[in-house]
Amino acid sequence: MPDPTGRAASTTPLRDYLDRPAPGSAGEDYLVVPRSVAQSMPLRWQQVFTGLLADLHDAYGHLTWPEYQVGAARRELVADLDDDQLDALGWYTDLAPDGHLEFHDADGRPVADPETQRVLAPVQDPIPPASAGRVEPRPAPRR
Repeated sequence: MPDPTGRAASTTPLRDYLDRPAPGSAGEDYLVVPRSVAQSMPLRWQQVFTGLLADLHDAYGHLTWPEYQVGAARRELVADLDDDQLDALGWYTDLAPDGHLEFHDADGRPVADPETQRVLAPVQDPIPPASAGRVEPRPAPRR
């Protein structure tokens, strides 16, 4: 069915969707779907999703797929990072000659404006693990 606005259908709908901020979008290269959420979808959705994954794996089975390690992260202000987050990034703090706290990146360079600069830092995952059971759906707030 043609778009009632007269616009042509996109030939890259998944890219278009993931190029905007979307839950589970992991930068430009990956999409993460929490297993607990996928397993909590209605049965018909799970059947369709399973079929799509099977088709994907069949079509791209010739690639050497690695195992992936996924960790939750958010863009946080550098000044708000705790010691564990700084350690995970390879960053550290030191006292500057004038006595204020100075943040240093993994290369040892001082971080300018830690009160306004945000970095992708590890956080505790707010999505329950698959072992927690069903995650009840709730519509996202309208924007």
